[in-house]
Amino acid sequence: MLPIFGPGSLYLTRTDIANATPVNIGYAQSFSYSEQGDSKELFGQNQYPIAVARGTIKATGKAKAATVSAIALNAAFHGDSFVTGQLLMAEKEAGSVPGSSTYTITVANSAHFDTDLGVIYAATGLPLQKVASGPAAGQYSVSAGVYTFASGDASANVLITYAYTSSSGGQTRTVTNKALGTMPTFQLDYSSKYNNKPYYARFFSCVATQLQHSHALTDFTMPELDFSFYQNPAGNVYEASFPEVS
Repeated sequence: MLPIFGPGSLYLTRTDIANATPVNIGYAQSFSYSEQGDSKELFGQNQYPIAVARGTIKATGKAKAATVSAIALNAAFHGDSFVTGQLLMAEKEAGSVPGSSTYTITVANSAHFDTDLGVIYAATGLPLQKVASGPAAGQYSVSAGVYTFASGDASANVLITYAYTSSSGGQTRTVTNKALGTMPTFQLDYSSKYNNKPYYARFFSCVATQLQHSHALTDFTMPELDFSFYQNPAGNVYEASFPEVS
């Protein structure tokens, strides 16, 4: 008899590539696994079956973490590669349209400008309309982080939102559209301990079936990973280690 308390620790190691680095999924909030077998009943002339045999077994699991680990989630679900650098957002950066020509504002991160995400008037919050060139009052155009406005908006205070890149830190992963049947496989190691009595389970071959991110007001983002597990080349599905058998 073994009480188990809390979510335990989860480590993921890819099995489809050589020398894969094990990854701690991080601050596990919950972990579960389930085995569901199909059954086939043999009936005679009466109501209850005279024999029951188990057919296939569906083996699945679910894990929820309190941190967004790009390495762990990529290793489990996507299997893409990372490049150095980040994509960042400058939200509602304040600017003032000059009182005379050329009526342009160069944003703070113009050297690494990526994408325009809109301009609003600071006083009213009303949006300006984006045009290709030659803006009229209430419009703007943008090129390489330089925003151009109309003479009718001279001296107007605006708030500019845009995306830009940074090479000074972080990493970026682009999810690619792969061929059907292409996915990372991984081994999952789970450990939990209560009153110094450890429980350990190892799932030899796993494949992720669902990855979910939920972002909500006044709550933390906790990624959820669903997976299926199956036999490894030796024919083993999983193993569980107990401190005692009772």
